[in-house]
Amino acid sequence: MVNSPELNYIDIFAGCGGLSLGLYNAGWKGLFAIEKNEMAFATLKHNLIDNKHHFDWPEWLPQSAHDINKILINNRSDLKALKGKVDLVAGGPPCQGFSYAGKRDERDHRNQLVSSYIEFVRLVKPRMVFFENVRGFTSKFIQKPTEGKKYSDIVIGRLAELGYDVKPNIIDFSNYGIPQRRKRFILVGMQESDAKIFFERLDHNKRSFLKKKKLPYNVTASDAISDLERRHGDINSPDSKNFMAGVYGLPEGSYQTYMRKSYQEQYPDSHRFVNHKTKTIERFKYFIETSPKNKNLPAVTRKQFNVRKNCITLLDPDQPSPTLTTLTDDYIHYCEPRVLTVREFARLQSFNDWFEFREKYTTGGKFRVSEVPRYTQVGNAIPPLFVEQVGTILKAMG
Repeated sequence: MVNSPELNYIDIFAGCGGLSLGLYNAGWKGLFAIEKNEMAFATLKHNLIDNKHHFDWPEWLPQSAHDINKILINNRSDLKALKGKVDLVAGGPPCQGFSYAGKRDERDHRNQLVSSYIEFVRLVKPRMVFFENVRGFTSKFIQKPTEGKKYSDIVIGRLAELGYDVKPNIIDFSNYGIPQRRKRFILVGMQESDAKIFFERLDHNKRSFLKKKKLPYNVTASDAISDLERRHGDINSPDSKNFMAGVYGLPEGSYQTYMRKSYQEQYPDSHRFVNHKTKTIERFKYFIETSPKNKNLPAVTRKQFNVRKNCITLLDPDQPSPTLTTLTDDYIHYCEPRVLTVREFARLQSFNDWFEFREKYTTGGKFRVSEVPRYTQVGNAIPPLFVEQVGTILKAMG
């Protein structure tokens, strides 16, 4: 961690804590985090509240999952009392309503949480704001009520009205040492500085940041997860009956060494293998031998094997992975006939191995709308290694 004076922040729509983890690694101090889902909050709490004692949590807010809109109503005076005391409010409202990977429906009630974000900023009035969402956030909706207006323009305009100098950009995280091609809408607002300078410094400093940590600039899928391959061995899963889990191989390269640093356990956390049927394993072997990598399986192949999924991708070991979603079976391992584990998802998202995931691994059916299991927690997160770079720049500007 950086040893310069700590600045503080509040993480809203915090998920499992990917953003908070990045700011922790950059030497920031958390005040509190707001996350509605109990499963995701359980992971954040285990790692950053209970284990790392990263937050100066206020007495007026229980250390549990919270709906931001209820806090805006019930704790309005507490939030107003923070005015002038907060350096950064960071976070991104749920993206499902904006995502090209989903139904992209403006009527999705989660889209209205953008207004909750703005209201939170208005009450707290931090010196800086950081906002993250999917690329679709910058595209117009056809449906009412905004009648073709971009939500990104709404946020930019409302933050400007609150006195922030605002600068947005589309960032590909693979250009920042992340083993994943993941493009996201990033917005920074500053009360006392030119927001454009943030992005100039972020781009200028990325190579020196990674070099200082002895990390490569371009990280491939195999660079990230080859030490987690099943060929290294397996054991009975420590947290799931009737499942097998993987063991560590020797670290192969600086990225793996860095991710494993400070993790003292003998076996990787959340590295449980899916119990595939024999037919599925044979099908995956065929895909590995015949299908293009990092591309959706060809239509003829999906028809041949009656694959009903619209998107299923065989990873390329020599390239960063495509954008990870929250679905277990969207990706096939590049050399083993199986889907990825949660820990492999986490590595591709740049979570340190000491960051352990909590609650169930997957969900389905009617529970998809309410539960956030481990795969979903990771897939929804912003890569912590990128946020660490963000935090380093904002800290220097603060």
